[in-house]
Amino acid sequence: MREGSCTRKTSETDVSLKLAIDGAGRYKVKTGVPIFDHFLELFAKHGLFDLEVTAKGDVEVDAHHTVEDVGICLGKAFAQALGDKVGIARYGRGDVPMGEALAWVTVDISGRPFLREHKTVHTEPTGGMDTTLLAEFLRSFANNALVEIHYSLESGENTHHVLEAAFKALALALDNATKLDPRRKDVPSTKGVL
Repeated sequence: MREGSCTRKTSETDVSLKLAIDGAGRYKVKTGVPIFDHFLELFAKHGLFDLEVTAKGDVEVDAHHTVEDVGICLGKAFAQALGDKVGIARYGRGDVPMGEALAWVTVDISGRPFLREHKTVHTEPTGGMDTTLLAEFLRSFANNALVEIHYSLESGENTHHVLEAAFKALALALDNATKLDPRRKDVPSTKGVL
């Protein structure tokens, strides 16, 4: 099992997270932001990751610090679980429709953090989250997992649908990129390291 964990305690949040990349989509999530819990649960389910998250944050201010710090911990846990990255596919993409919403995410487990938003839709916040918090989550994750992420929120009017499509697309992209190829005996790079 490729597993990772992270704890992060600041004056704004207290996060504890465990991840198994080669899981079965089991989850136990409690962040204090119910809609974020829902998105993390479907991320685990659709990526077939086993995920446990407990977070307490200053949600009376807003969800920003909690969402950002969970992204940091999830990124660190992914990096730890991937280890030397021998045998991984490296690249992955996920495209997800959700009602009127459509999102796609492409990742490269390159060792170089990068985030690019290609297109977004702006919708009203729901449950304390909006599309700007998605960008904060993805940035925190990319910087700590050391991955490149390109994403696009192609369409959508319902914020819940837009964010759900994006989290599912991220799950699919990461599942594809972290798959092990038995033919590959090294890292997928001519440099010899990722």
